[in-house]
Amino acid sequence: MEKNCWSNKRVLVTGAGGFIGSHLVEQLVIRGAHVRAFVRYNSRGDPGLLRMVSPQVRSQIEILSGDIRDAGAVRQAVDGCAYVYHLAALISIPYSYLHPIEVADTNFTGTLNVLMASREARVERVVHTSTSEVYGTAQYIPIDESHPLQGQSPYSASKIGADKLAESFYSAYGLPVVTIRPFNTYGPRQSARAVIPTIITQALASQTICLGNLETTRDFTYVDDTVNGFLRGVEADDVEGKTFNLGTGEEIQIGQLARLIIDKVGNPVEIEIDEQRLRPRDSEVFRLHSDNRSARDHLGWAPQYCLDQGLDRTIAWISEHLGLFRVGSYQF
Repeated sequence: MEKNCWSNKRVLVTGAGGFIGSHLVEQLVIRGAHVRAFVRYNSRGDPGLLRMVSPQVRSQIEILSGDIRDAGAVRQAVDGCAYVYHLAALISIPYSYLHPIEVADTNFTGTLNVLMASREARVERVVHTSTSEVYGTAQYIPIDESHPLQGQSPYSASKIGADKLAESFYSAYGLPVVTIRPFNTYGPRQSARAVIPTIITQALASQTICLGNLETTRDFTYVDDTVNGFLRGVEADDVEGKTFNLGTGEEIQIGQLARLIIDKVGNPVEIEIDEQRLRPRDSEVFRLHSDNRSARDHLGWAPQYCLDQGLDRTIAWISEHLGLFRVGSYQF
């Protein structure tokens, strides 16, 4: 596609009020796209994290409220859009243990609605959001896109199903869909549901950091890099029907990560295991470590931020917005 593929193009972002979605919306507006943001309806008219983007950017966003499980609402949102970014999902693994039906319905049926509407509207490209959780515990390292998929939680199973729907719509109908599979994204605006904000907020304001399993490893990608990968999912040529890992290619144990953050914050806190934060053993993903060569080769993507740089930026942002967090409470 041409480098100016965003100019005067209408782009739908589902899940636009979320962590990655709000950052993606910002970058699309900056690039000249006409952005339609689909957010979950609530009676407060709260657009989620879009409330934190600059007034100048927000004034250029068309916000639609609805439910991704509502096929009619999704068709209305997709209508007239050249590109569709599908990020809407229920993403909490602990929540999926408690409410598997809601998670499955949102993530699977919601994705089906987006794919059907996009086919009907003849969109130019759909970018579907996957997750590294679909791989489960690594059977080999680094994890490439051919790694077996393992549904170790209702959440991961729902996303495997959604990924397979996207694959089927490409194969059966020729829908121009690209699947982006981020590894653990972090950065400003992320809630304390995720491990890095959990550690940072407690390191800043508590005497103890409560965590789950300290031995598991994750591959953390700064949000600006993840968003760039999403942009490349539309900008790159000849990538329809493919899936791409977005990860740094480096892993770190959660215990090591916590100690690194403690050193950066400069508050000598203790680390404790909190039993309620532990996953069931057969559901725990012990190792995630990406192979990002396909994204490098086909999307022209590469991470620009190392963990040190990303943590410094994230710590600075959370320090300025600590009042937004319920420090120490277990959020899922």
